Parts: sequence; structure tokens; C-alpha cells
Amino acid sequence: MSVQLNTSLSDESAAESASSNEYLLGPESEEQPLLSVVMPTLNEEEGITTCIEKVHRAVEELEIPTEIVISDSSTDRTPDIARELGAIVVKPDKGGYGYAYRYAFERVRGDYIVMGDADTTYDFEQIPRLLTHLEETGADMVMGSRLDGEIKPGAMPALHQYIGNPVLTKFLNIFYGAGVSDAHSGFRIFTAEAFETMDLKTSGMEFASEMIMEAGAKDLQIEEVPIIYHEREGEETLDSIPDGWRHVRFMLVNAPGYLFSVPGVLIGMVGALMMGLAYSGTAVAGVTLNIHSMIFGSLLVIGGFHIASLGVFASAAGNSIKNPSDPITNWLVNHSSLEQLALVGVATVGFVSAGFLAPLMYQWYLSGFAAVSFTLGSLLAFTVLIIGLQSIFSAFFLRSVSQPQ
Repeated sequence: MSVQLNTSLSDESAAESASSNEYLLGPESEEQPLLSVVMPTLNEEEGITTCIEKVHRAVEELEIPTEIVISDSSTDRTPDIARELGAIVVKPDKGGYGYAYRYAFERVRGDYIVMGDADTTYDFEQIPRLLTHLEETGADMVMGSRLDGEIKPGAMPALHQYIGNPVLTKFLNIFYGAGVSDAHSGFRIFTAEAFETMDLKTSGMEFASEMIMEAGAKDLQIEEVPIIYHEREGEETLDSIPDGWRHVRFMLVNAPGYLFSVPGVLIGMVGALMMGLAYSGTAVAGVTLNIHSMIFGSLLVIGGFHIASLGVFASAAGNSIKNPSDPITNWLVNHSSLEQLALVGVATVGFVSAGFLAPLMYQWYLSGFAAVSFTLGSLLAFTVLIIGLQSIFSAFFLRSVSQPQ
């Protein structure tokens, strides 16, 4: 649905237009709102009035039916102030920043949903800009970018501004293809259809990351507009290090390709290269690798195989937001059978046993079970043997965590 904004009105005609109360819908209204503005609150009585009044002015400009929904867990006068200003107050039955949003989102009625904190850091008078950009670009979500806009002195700690937010944003862009400059801006507008598409589940501060991860993984179009970020009113509720770690942990756990598959393959490749150089006696920069390098390479190969396998298992479980998309993982999960994978492992074990282990055991027997010489070939054979055994049992485990093929 397209929204026509009254941006061409003169000051005189704007003054003569109806107040925002005409378009602001209360809890008893049967009229369908076009816009829903949601704020989670936890003792925000110092800033809630300013925020809601700014929403009122935005509604005056837009002249569209709007509801303001406050998802409140306060012990101060925040909910009373919000009701006096025409907002609908809902009480989440559980705690958590993300749960407060999800609880409200499931109860709003607008075609467009705006979210933002009620601590005066975001200027809700900018809602028309975000809505206009959403309509003009056909995007599913528009975010206000603080890092591309202006951050007022004292509004954001230097650790967040120059390290935390840019690094976390980089992770989200690489892992999930979000393509944004400020992934943790809390000032956003999105369509009701986009909310239904995003399968949001988290309850904590990582909710902001989850929205971008879900949108990126499901190919929703995200746009940005620069905004001014203001100093907050009231007590800070963000705990930088624990909340930052929650974001990082959530991003990694939900991207097993980057957490397991890529590191596992790289580690295995380094190990295989070391073993190859040591076994062949090839000199690198005048240095010839020895038995210790062969042992270290063997450990890397085995470890890399195991780590990469975890990526396949995580993909098969199907609970991650961004599953590995490489052709090997796709084939293993979607097209291979238990019998095929187990047969590869059995063939590998059989080949090594017949070609090396059996002769070695016979030599050991002939020597009266005395010590036999340890060679680079022995280490190579035992490495392949372990990989084969892992393949057999991994095949069974893979099918135990996935649908039968």
C-alpha cells in the first residue's frame, strides 16, 4: 500500500490541519491503523514524554491512522505517562529486550511497523523520512544509520562507535549479506509482511542482530537513511561486554558454515600441505620439514576434518539461520545416503588395512612383537585410517540428526 505524505504543505496549511490526536488510535478503536510505532520501556519516565510527543508530530505530518504501542516492564510512572499521551500499553509476560519487542509486534495491526528506544536517542519525528524511503525503494526494511549520520557528543561510548558497532556490522555483512553500515541501530521501519517472513525467536539484546540476520538470510531488501543519534535520558541499560558477546555468539552459532566448515577446511588444507611437504622432503625457503612437522600436519588434518564435519551436522539439523551453501555440504546433506557415506569410510579403512596395516602387523609378529621402525609412511597411513573411521561413524550420526534420505 502506497502512502502519500503531506510534505508539500505550507506552514499555514500545516497549522490548519488536524492534530495528531485525530489520527492516533487508542486500544478501543475499531479503525485499522496503517502505521504502528513500538517502543520497549523499562523505567523510561524521563524520556517517554519526549519520544511520544515526537511521534505525535510525525503523525501530524503523515496524516495516517497510527497506533503507538508501549511494551512496558517498568516499575516507575512510564506506563501511566504513555497512556496519558494516547499510547497503548502492553505488559510482556516475560523479561528481555527482544521479547518485549516480539510481544508487541504480535499485537500490532499496522501495515508498517516502526521500532525505536524510548530514551530520546532516536528522533521519532524522522519517521516520515524512513517511511518515504521505504515506499520509494520498495524495500522490506529501512534502518536509520547512526554511523553514516551524526552521533552527538556523549550519545555513544567510543568503544561502541569505533570498535563494537563497526566490527559487529562487518560480521553481519560477511556472514549474512546484510549490506548495511550500522547493523545495531534500533530505529527501523519494516512492513508487516517482512515481520511475518522473519522468524524471530530471541529474547535478549541479540534481537537487533537476529532481525538483520533473518532479513539477510531470507533475501529481504534492507535500505538505510542517515540519522542523528542523541544523548539518552535516564539510566543506561546496556551492559557492553556481556551484551556484545551475546551478539557475537548468536551470529556464530547461526552461521555454521563460517563457524565450522570454512575453518575446518582451511585447517585441513594447511595440515595436508605440511604432510605433503614433509613426506616428499621438499624444501621450503631452504628448510626441509621433518617428522615433527608430519605429526603436526596429521593433527591438523584430523582436527580439520572433525571441525568441518560439525558444519555438515549443524546444517543437517536445520535450526541455523544461515546454513552452509557450499556444494559439498549440500550434497552430503541433501543427496547422499548413509550407505554411500559409510561405504567411502569402509573402503578407506579397508584399503589402508590391506595395503599397510596388515603387512605392518605381520612384520610385528615376525619380530616377536618387538618395536618396529616408525616411518613417515606409517604416519600417513594411520592418518588416513582415522579419517576413514570418522567417516563411517559420521555417516550414521549425520543421518541421526537429519531427515531420512
